[in-house]
Amino acid sequence: MTRSLDTDYLVVGAGAMGMAFTDALIDHADVHVTLVDRRHAAGGHWQDAYPFVQLHQASAFYGVASTVLGSGAVQLSGPEAGLHERARQAEIRAYYDDILHRRFLASGRVSFLGGSDYHAEGPAHLVTSRVSGETTRVDVRRRVVDATYLAPTIPATTPPPFNVADDVDVAPINELARLTAAPSSYVIVGSGKTATDGIVWLLVNGVPPDRIVWVRPRDPWMLNRAVVQPDPVVGLGLAADTMVAAASAESLDDLFLRLEAAGVMLRIDTGVIPTMAKTPTLAAWELDLLRTIEHVVRLGHIRQVTRGEIVLDHGSVSLAPGSLIVHCAASGLQYPPLVPLWGPDKIRLQTIRVGFPCFCAALAGYVEATRDDDRERNLLCPPNTLPDSAASWARMQVRGTIAARTYGAEPDIAAWANGCALNPARIAPSQRDDPALQAAGARVADHAEQGLTRMAELAHEPLESRPVQRG
Repeated sequence: MTRSLDTDYLVVGAGAMGMAFTDALIDHADVHVTLVDRRHAAGGHWQDAYPFVQLHQASAFYGVASTVLGSGAVQLSGPEAGLHERARQAEIRAYYDDILHRRFLASGRVSFLGGSDYHAEGPAHLVTSRVSGETTRVDVRRRVVDATYLAPTIPATTPPPFNVADDVDVAPINELARLTAAPSSYVIVGSGKTATDGIVWLLVNGVPPDRIVWVRPRDPWMLNRAVVQPDPVVGLGLAADTMVAAASAESLDDLFLRLEAAGVMLRIDTGVIPTMAKTPTLAAWELDLLRTIEHVVRLGHIRQVTRGEIVLDHGSVSLAPGSLIVHCAASGLQYPPLVPLWGPDKIRLQTIRVGFPCFCAALAGYVEATRDDDRERNLLCPPNTLPDSAASWARMQVRGTIAARTYGAEPDIAAWANGCALNPARIAPSQRDDPALQAAGARVADHAEQGLTRMAELAHEPLESRPVQRG
């Protein structure tokens, strides 16, 4: 039997972007929102992530605009003393649970259909419970919002992208914290932040470096976490260093090498030019640990693993008896086609500025609430690419910089953004007369145009801002 309910907005996906959009929307518009998610609780992939995961960015940059995640404290001890706190999985899950129940549901303006799947049949919007099997028809007065368009893939919910023989031990990174017996060696498969997290966790927990094999299909560029902090002087310094490096860069590789020399980018092996540039953040102490791993396999992606051998694109290596293959090879970031956020059928949440998806989703929620015309909304919030290579990283910088100039020219958006802790470019009114901040801003101004022009050339990205077409 199908029941029905009415709502203004149906938001599909209660992960980071769906929660941030909903939060900003209900703060600035008198509307009702129905959130639906296949998981039983809010928080998206944080419900499935490995138990020792920690934000790679400062807590203040993550979550929803109305409620700061964490205390905003600077770490006073440990290897990251002087850097802002980074929340762990348990804190993030508790944060989203609190936002959902105490802020959203308690307001009476948000309903949550958890443990449910959304699908459309013609004009009908249907949500089917995974628990009861009952279907609810949702009559949407305004918009459907797809907050899953950029949903990441993670090892816990994605099988290994290679064949594994039945007699080989393989496990997603999640299982490292639940092992009952130590393997003879750990074969970490993956090049990105999940793999680096796994290796750092093993080393911190006493596993000697010579018991770790790292299958690294591509070497990654990573951002120095020290330059990605909720401090406008640091933020402007990062922007200035990026533009200075770009202005003189002879190639994309040269751009990244200049950023490395400026302390912005990090690479694990200084003898190899990385080809992957998803650029998660990494701390200096983590880099030091990663550099202790000497058995690195660079023979492309794994094709199959047998009892005694790992077969890759460009060769094979032996597999020691008693080894555990640790699957960290889910693609993570997704790269669907860039489409207008405001389409004729639905809103598809995507990034807008450079990185920081929670701020981008909150910005889209604010613009949805305060603008009436989809063409204007799309002009203010053009979709941005996510990075994978040096070229796409540079393209993201160009598109994001133009977008930030566009929405930042709107007085109300600028005022909202400067009051939003999620915004990495936030400058509070009380900070504007700070001499260090003024000097950093002047340095950005001195190099921005030349740097942006050169980066656009390197990325083959047109500099002019164009209206985003529907379709």
